[in-house]
Amino acid sequence: MAKTKTAYFCQNCGFESAKWLGRCPSCGEWNTFAEELVSKEPAAAHSSFSPGKSVAQRVDEITFERQPRLDIGNGEVNRLLGGGLVLGSLVLIGGEPGIGKSTLSLQLALHAPSLKTLYVSGEESAQQIKLRADRLRGDGSNCYILGETNLETIFTQAQQLQPQFMVVDSIQTLFTTRVESPAGSVSQVRECAAQLLKFAKQTGIPVFIIGHITKDGSIAGPKVLEHIVDVVLQFEGDGNHAYRLLRSSKNRFGSTAEIGIFEMLGSGLREVSNPSEILITQHGSALSGIAVAATLDGARPLLIETQALVSSAAYGTPQRSATGFDVRRMNMLLAVLEKRAGFKLAVKDVFLNMAGGLKVVDPAVDLAVVTAILSSNFDLPVSPHYCFAAEVGLSGEIRPVARIDQRIAEAEKLGFEKIFISRYNQKGLPGTKKIAIAAVSKMDELLRAVFRQE
Repeated sequence: MAKTKTAYFCQNCGFESAKWLGRCPSCGEWNTFAEELVSKEPAAAHSSFSPGKSVAQRVDEITFERQPRLDIGNGEVNRLLGGGLVLGSLVLIGGEPGIGKSTLSLQLALHAPSLKTLYVSGEESAQQIKLRADRLRGDGSNCYILGETNLETIFTQAQQLQPQFMVVDSIQTLFTTRVESPAGSVSQVRECAAQLLKFAKQTGIPVFIIGHITKDGSIAGPKVLEHIVDVVLQFEGDGNHAYRLLRSSKNRFGSTAEIGIFEMLGSGLREVSNPSEILITQHGSALSGIAVAATLDGARPLLIETQALVSSAAYGTPQRSATGFDVRRMNMLLAVLEKRAGFKLAVKDVFLNMAGGLKVVDPAVDLAVVTAILSSNFDLPVSPHYCFAAEVGLSGEIRPVARIDQRIAEAEKLGFEKIFISRYNQKGLPGTKKIAIAAVSKMDELLRAVFRQE
């Protein structure tokens, strides 16, 4: 018979303590300990692993056969995973409530009719999932729905059905009888994730699990959850915009430099194969305060519209506001314009916005930000055929950025006539491009080239 005791667990990192502590000695958070019941089973219950059968091998003695990856019918997710789904892998998808995690998971199950899929939902009934499936208009002939939260029952159903792909929505709703604590607790999340990993590795069935996030945007539950899984995907987006970004923060079978972009529609998530065309707004006439930046998000080149508004301060303290861009970096660029270029912007309000609701951290956007701010300050429009890709240093110099050839190729593909880069980025560039390359090294060169009157 199992022995039961109580212990205190940190709700942030999963640290276990025999008594309540005000501050967690592992993660340093305050007031995160909660009391939970812990059931200790006899050693015979854990006899699934037979000790003594594993033998150490030299690396050159190990045989390896490359297994094909599963195509789950979504090009963005396939590319994000490194070319498809690896057999026996455990993938965790996290995101804010209502961002589209369940929609994406069900869409993957419905749009891969060649794979027998088991969709386990602990939050919705089968009828509710049926309503969403009808809206997504997928092929449900090979997709099975199971409304269950007991992990042992789920494993029994999976052994009977023998699916090729399994989705669990969500890990916080599952519970196992091996742990005497409520569903969603640190003990349950840790144990259920470990059992799902063991199930995936022993059967070769890839498993997608959905996880909730905390207020600060991290995956809810113990940090060991992210260490257990093979792939961690973060679903990001703004509820006021239709676009969603799927980022990979951990991938044992591929690169973490890729991103997937989707558009939320009434019929589900649509793959955005060329996001630059959407992030650049088409204007009827030339407008001041707008410049296009050639940026990279991971390994994917994007062209994004940078919008700036400079106006006289109506109150004593000038306002500084940035959406989708680091406001501290914007203040640094304003100080560079004030000190190095002689523009008096200290008494003016400056507002900056990245079109499309995306958050940009690439330093190559600096040149477009500076150009948009000066364009709004002068009330002179920048040519819509110009593009910018360079970093601005504290001394006012135009610094080079990485992978400039990919940025130039993306701008050329979208029909831009000229791209402004750093003079130190010219080495190794092919000279047979249709787009004109303007190399600048100082701020005054940029001003003469962009704002000169024809």
